[in-house]
Amino acid sequence: MHILITGSAGFITSHLVEYILSQGHTVTGIDNYITGSEKNIKDALKNPSFRFIEHDILTFDYSTIAEPVDIVFHMASPASPIQYKKHPIETLQANSVGTKQALDFATEKNAVLVYASTSEVYGDPLVHPQVEWYWGNVNPNGVRSCYDEAKRFGEAMCMTYVRTKKTKVRIARIFNTYGPRMDINDGRVVSNFIVQALKKEPITIYGTGEQTRSFCYVSDLVLGLWALATKELNAGEVINLGNPNEMTIKEIANKVRAATESTSDLIQKAIDLDDPLKRKPDISKAKELLGWEPTVVIEEGLRKTIDYFKTIL
Repeated sequence: MHILITGSAGFITSHLVEYILSQGHTVTGIDNYITGSEKNIKDALKNPSFRFIEHDILTFDYSTIAEPVDIVFHMASPASPIQYKKHPIETLQANSVGTKQALDFATEKNAVLVYASTSEVYGDPLVHPQVEWYWGNVNPNGVRSCYDEAKRFGEAMCMTYVRTKKTKVRIARIFNTYGPRMDINDGRVVSNFIVQALKKEPITIYGTGEQTRSFCYVSDLVLGLWALATKELNAGEVINLGNPNEMTIKEIANKVRAATESTSDLIQKAIDLDDPLKRKPDISKAKELLGWEPTVVIEEGLRKTIDYFKTIL
C-alpha cells in the first residue's frame, strides 16, 4: 500500500512512518518542520520506500502525487500547549484549510483518511471517563481554543465530507502520548518531568497536582492508529485512542523521580487557564471495533523514554 502522512516529522508521526515502512509499505511524508524535526525521520530518510516532501500543507500541490494512495493520515498540527500557543494561527489553519485539502485529496484518490483529533475536544469534561458520544465542555474563545476548537472544526469538516462526498474518514481522538522523540522544550508533562529530574532541577507541577491524565506509550498509539486505518469500519467512526490508566500529576512526577533516582523537589506553580482537571479515555469502542488496547505499562514506557532523554541531554 501507499500511505500519505501529513506532519510526518513529528513525535508520533515519525514512529508511525517507521512502523508502516517496517510492514513493507510505501510512505510519502509532508512536513514544514514548524514543530517537527529532521532528526526524527533520519533513519526513515535512508529507506527507499520513504519519500519526504518539505512543504507547508496549506500551499502544497497534492496533484504532484500522481500515483494511487490507499491511506491518508492527516496529522499535521502543533499539538503541545507551548507549540500551539506559539503558533495559534498555523494551528487553526492546519486543522481547517489543511484538513479540507487533505479531504479533497483522499476523496479524489478514494483513500481512507484518518484524522488526528484529540482528547482536548472534550475540554474540561463533565463526563468521566470520556466517551465518544460526549460533546465536551470547551471554552470556544479561551487560550487553548486555537487547538481544541481547531480540532473540533476539523472533525466537523471530516463528517461533512462523509455525508456529502462519501469520503472514507475515521477520526482518532488521541489522549496524552509519551515516548522517545518528544521535544525537549514542548512543555508536555512527561518530558518536562524527565528533563527536570535528569538535570536535577525542581520538578514543576502546575496547580495542586491532583488533576489527572492517562498516558499512552507511543508504540501502543501507533498500533491503534494503524488498526483504525486498516480495519473494516463505517465511514465517520470516531474512536478514542489512549491508555485508561488514570493517575494524578503528582503520581507521575513521583514515578519519574523514582525511575531517574532523582532527588529533585516538587514545586507548584499556578495552573493555566482552561487546563482540564480530569482526563481518562473510555476505550470500549477501540477494544470492540479495532481489537486494540495498550500493553506498555507506565514503568516500562518511562524507562524507555528516560533512556532516550539521557542520550540528548
